[in-house]
Amino acid sequence: MHFLFLMTHKPNPINMNTNYAGFWLRLVAVIIDGIIIGVAQSFIIVPLLAAVGFGFASGAENMDFSDPEQSAGMIAGMAALMGGYWILATCIQILYFTFMESSKSQATVGKMALGLIVTDLNGGKLDFSKALVRNLCKIISNFTLLIGYIMAGFTEKGQALHDMIASTLVVKK
Repeated sequence: MHFLFLMTHKPNPINMNTNYAGFWLRLVAVIIDGIIIGVAQSFIIVPLLAAVGFGFASGAENMDFSDPEQSAGMIAGMAALMGGYWILATCIQILYFTFMESSKSQATVGKMALGLIVTDLNGGKLDFSKALVRNLCKIISNFTLLIGYIMAGFTEKGQALHDMIASTLVVKK
């Protein structure tokens, strides 16, 4: 019976914040967060890239570039490095957004600077798993040539594709 109540319960619109954040505010927040994440990633990723780069350089000194097998091995190693970089960078971003949006502040640094918070559809705080789903779904928004993000400018509640999938809102405090 309790489950049925949860399925049919509608939030009280009087208590719910309906001051939805628009596309441009959200874009500025993402730019601020991008700068912060970029700086943090540089402290983690640059030393790793430097170490691997020195390894590649030392291997290239003894490499016979006319040998197709050695050239293919070097190209495969560089492709693996780029893939590893992408995975590490994506994990850092997802963890940053997930921890910040499920925290007491309900916002990343960029959103805090603009007075925005992330909530569920009832105006409640996101738990870690809900925030994680939201941020994993950003990968889908990215693969739609960013149309998933642009949707926030055209939907009634200012929701991007990942917000719709995760049932979340970005609102002004």
